Amino acid sequence: MGSYRMCVCFTRKFKVTEAAPPTDVKDAFNKYAEGGLHMTAEQLHRFLIDVQGQGGATVEEAEVIVQQVLQKRHHMAKFRKHTLTLDDFHHYLFSADLNRPIGDQVHHDMRAPLSHYFIYTGHNSYLTGNQLSSDCSDVPIIKALKRGVRVLELDIWPNSTKDDVHVLHGRTLTTPVELIKCLKSIKEHAFSVSPYPVVITLEDHLTSDLQAKVAQMLTQTFGKMLFCPESECLKEFPTPEDLKYRIIISTKPPKEYLEAQRNKGKMNNSQKGKDSDDDVWGKEPAEHTADLEDEKTDSDASENNQDDEDTDSFEPDLHPSEAHLYKRLIAIHAGKPKGGLKAALKVELDKVRRLSLSEQALEKATMSHGTDVVRFTQKNFLRIYPKGTRFNSSNYKPLIGWMHGAQMVAFNMQGYGRSLWLMHGMFRSNGGCGYVKKPEFLTNVDPDGQVFDPKAKLPVKKTLKVKVYMGDGWHLDFKQTHFDLYSPPDFYTRVGIAGVPADEIMKKTKMKEDDWTPVWDEEFTFPLTVPELALLRIEVHEYDMSEKDDFAGQTCLPVSELKPGIRAVPLFDRKGQKLNSVRLLMRFEFV
Repeated sequence: MGSYRMCVCFTRKFKVTEAAPPTDVKDAFNKYAEGGLHMTAEQLHRFLIDVQGQGGATVEEAEVIVQQVLQKRHHMAKFRKHTLTLDDFHHYLFSADLNRPIGDQVHHDMRAPLSHYFIYTGHNSYLTGNQLSSDCSDVPIIKALKRGVRVLELDIWPNSTKDDVHVLHGRTLTTPVELIKCLKSIKEHAFSVSPYPVVITLEDHLTSDLQAKVAQMLTQTFGKMLFCPESECLKEFPTPEDLKYRIIISTKPPKEYLEAQRNKGKMNNSQKGKDSDDDVWGKEPAEHTADLEDEKTDSDASENNQDDEDTDSFEPDLHPSEAHLYKRLIAIHAGKPKGGLKAALKVELDKVRRLSLSEQALEKATMSHGTDVVRFTQKNFLRIYPKGTRFNSSNYKPLIGWMHGAQMVAFNMQGYGRSLWLMHGMFRSNGGCGYVKKPEFLTNVDPDGQVFDPKAKLPVKKTLKVKVYMGDGWHLDFKQTHFDLYSPPDFYTRVGIAGVPADEIMKKTKMKEDDWTPVWDEEFTFPLTVPELALLRIEVHEYDMSEKDDFAGQTCLPVSELKPGIRAVPLFDRKGQKLNSVRLLMRFEFV
């Protein structure tokens, strides 16, 4: 008898029962349907204003929602009374299309200088996989643009016959792709999801004749799309609004031009070598990591894998006319002045520029010169790039850059993991257009010279309450045996905040055993000192007694964009692709 029972146990099918609406949903329905069994568009309209915080909602909008829900659920809206039942109302609230947790429109002020925005930035945008041996291709560039990335990085090198330009990760085994192919793909896809400008940062390892060739390629490919500044050096960056549908080039000006400037400078007895880009301090190994072994590998890597486009490996033979053509196309000048960190962070009155730091150099800079970094980024660009030992295309924590105003926190979009989820989350802001206006405390120039200090202890400014009601959709997106061979999954949700150190925390719900549509009904409270930089982190896992818990979906949402009320939150896989059906029902409330 026992073995027969076992057999039945192994072959049983798991019936997925639809979970009933949570108590809060039932209560809201009863209240706004005034005790009736049906909710009218007028009653839904009141719910949208009172509970969902949609002060500007109209009765017409509520009517459209009713129409959409009835069509979706019953396919015969024409013959039905135009009202919602409790189940219809629950379906509406749990629909990721109709009841999003954040808006999908551009709503930030786009008329401030470019330096006032965080910009969605890729690192080695042409690599299909790891940093050492993957292929170089235009495919990851197209993927990044379709995700809303606005800053692409291309490493440009002479080909083997020195008569053309290749894009590849120098001194590695990556197979090259022709520069012209990358440029044509950028032109074709640059504005497919966002009209705001695309910046191409060039890590340039070329001789002057090839620089002239690149100038020609750029002008022929992009034509009028290319933004060429009228003056030699910009005093202030233009605005994203002014630069819609434009392509911007950022790299170091060619060497001979700097030589000429240097000689002129000597004659004027002005500050010597101000524009020299010799990297005297950025290339140091990670000095502040306690682990000496780490330092050794990092310094080895920086020898073989110079990732900063502000370093150079040659002294080309230059012709002024050719170099001039190339120089004219550089709208955002890069380069590191001599004289250490203090000099590099100097804010100049009559010109703006871009500085690049590795993740370790940034960490070191913020320890000793945190407010100087913030002051520098009020006007100038700061680009942060991953350290050379991230061979597997992993990423670092982006918040240290954002807290200090760094506009270009460059990420390996071809990697994946929690850091990249935060990057995806940040750039869901502002309609996903790739430009997120920095909080005013990072851009406002104080007459007394005071700037935001990320290390300062601040009072709680806002408290976010998050209620996790339930989840659904796994049975549609995963095989029945994906999580457990013999029983339904045991899901739990982790929910927390990524932000300034004082705000960072992760909490979790209880585990819900054997249920494809888990109901948790748990509330969490998050006091926030800097809500403007906070991201809400959400992950669902499936508890596994014998092994590592299984991953069941994640998302990150910018706290500043969260719509209050009861919302459907779609989840994404490890790589950041949206899962078709999986979503959570949650409530957000600011107190």
